[in-house]
Amino acid sequence: MTRPDNHLSKIILITFLLTGLVSFQACLQTAQKPVQRPDYAIVIHGGAGVIEKSSMTPAMDSAYRSTLSLALSKGAAILESGGTSVDAVLAAITLMEDSPLFNAGRGAVYNEAGFIAHDASLMEGDKRQAAAVGAVTNIKNPILAAYKIMKDGRHVFMVGEGAEKFAAEAGLEVVDPAYFFVQRQWDKYEKTRQTTLEKEFPIDSKHGTVGAVALDRHGNLAAGTSTGGMHYKRVGRLGDSPVIGAGTWAENGSCAVSATGHGEFFIRNVVAYDIAARMKYAHQSLDEAAEEVVMKKLAALEAGGGIIAVDSAGNIALTFNTPGMFRGYKIAGKPAFTGLYADEH
Repeated sequence: MTRPDNHLSKIILITFLLTGLVSFQACLQTAQKPVQRPDYAIVIHGGAGVIEKSSMTPAMDSAYRSTLSLALSKGAAILESGGTSVDAVLAAITLMEDSPLFNAGRGAVYNEAGFIAHDASLMEGDKRQAAAVGAVTNIKNPILAAYKIMKDGRHVFMVGEGAEKFAAEAGLEVVDPAYFFVQRQWDKYEKTRQTTLEKEFPIDSKHGTVGAVALDRHGNLAAGTSTGGMHYKRVGRLGDSPVIGAGTWAENGSCAVSATGHGEFFIRNVVAYDIAARMKYAHQSLDEAAEEVVMKKLAALEAGGGIIAVDSAGNIALTFNTPGMFRGYKIAGKPAFTGLYADEH
């Protein structure tokens, strides 16, 4: 004869097992449920470097924030209306190229010969089409020249007079180099020329490269970068900004990256692609990959700079090892953010 307490024990055990199974299935379903990707995300930067409150007047602070916000809103508006990540990147970057505040387009720095030479690159993540221009002197918006080269499809990288001729034939606005003149950049050049200071890398400078990365509602990524390069650089020098894989990278399934900093180090370490590769092959998150590359790998080489990035799930990174970086982001359904200093989040 079975004891009553044995029946009770069996009932309790079965109930416990069934409850555990239901809980396990619920947990499994939660774990397998895909994370909701936002409709879009866009991140921009206007350069990294020694950007500290003590070195900024209230007027300068306000001007940078206002321009960053405007560039961000132009790109976000395109994404909000269903536009492509490429179009959003172009909109944000051309606005910053037109501003005298950044070392790109109109506000670019002078090389040691006393003239301005621009570099820019663009990449889209779907088919990984990419294009770049280097050492161009009269194209109003170098990032648009990169776009035209990408759409043409015959080449990836064009430089100097050949790139300028191509841009003119493609209908882009060509200007007199005097258009790019900004007094503060010329004064900086004259000071360096007269004192022979900072002929190497100017440690206390702002790396004013501009860039943007975006994810559109179709799931496509894009990245672009534009710059006037290094202050007092040698004639013919190219940095990382026009180098696909170093200063710019976009690949659906991993991430889109735009970099800013001491370009020679970013080229040697293939920074933009390294972040994507760590995500693909080492299965690191975007934050982990950016942290490893910028805060450990580059920092160990005393290479200043940073990156902005967005992955295919809409996660973003704004990682820099300098006192500040001009930056901003907008994710669908969330408030926009712009910041200048390291302690702003």
